[in-house]
Amino acid sequence: MERMHESLSIEDLERFEHSHSITIPREYRDFLLEYNGGYPNPSVYKISEKLGESIVNIFYGIGTMYDNLEKKFDLFDEIVEAGFMPIADDPSGNQICIGISNQYFGQVYHWAHGEETEEMENIYFLSNSFCFLQAENTENCSEIYRDLQALF
Repeated sequence: MERMHESLSIEDLERFEHSHSITIPREYRDFLLEYNGGYPNPSVYKISEKLGESIVNIFYGIGTMYDNLEKKFDLFDEIVEAGFMPIADDPSGNQICIGISNQYFGQVYHWAHGEETEEMENIYFLSNSFCFLQAENTENCSEIYRDLQALF
C-alpha cells in the first residue's frame, strides 16, 4: 500500500467515530492509523461466481483528501443505515464496505450499486475481517484469515 494521504491521529479517528456514533472495527482502525487510505497493490479481488472480479480503486481516508470517509459516509447513507460503512470503491463506483452494526461488525462486503434492491441482494460477502485486504501485513492477521490473502 502506498501512503497517499496525511497521517491520521488517534484523536481525529475517535472524533470521526464519535461524530457518527460508530465504532470502527480494530483491523480497519489499525489500517487507517497506518495508511489513512490510499491505493492498494495488488488490487484485484473476487466478488462472487456471478459477478467475477473487481479492482479496488482507492481506500478512503479521514481528512481533507478528495476521497474521504466523511463525504462517502454522507453520500452513501443508505449503506450506513443498513449497518455498513463504505471504505473503498472500484472503478464502476461499487463500494467495498465494512460492517459497523452488531450483526455485521467487522465483516467486509461488496455493494453493487447497479443492482439496487430492497432486500440487500446487491451486497456480497467478501470476508469476516478487513485483514484479508491487507496482503502486505499478514503478520498482523490471525491464522484463519491468512488463507484469504490469496484473493488479493
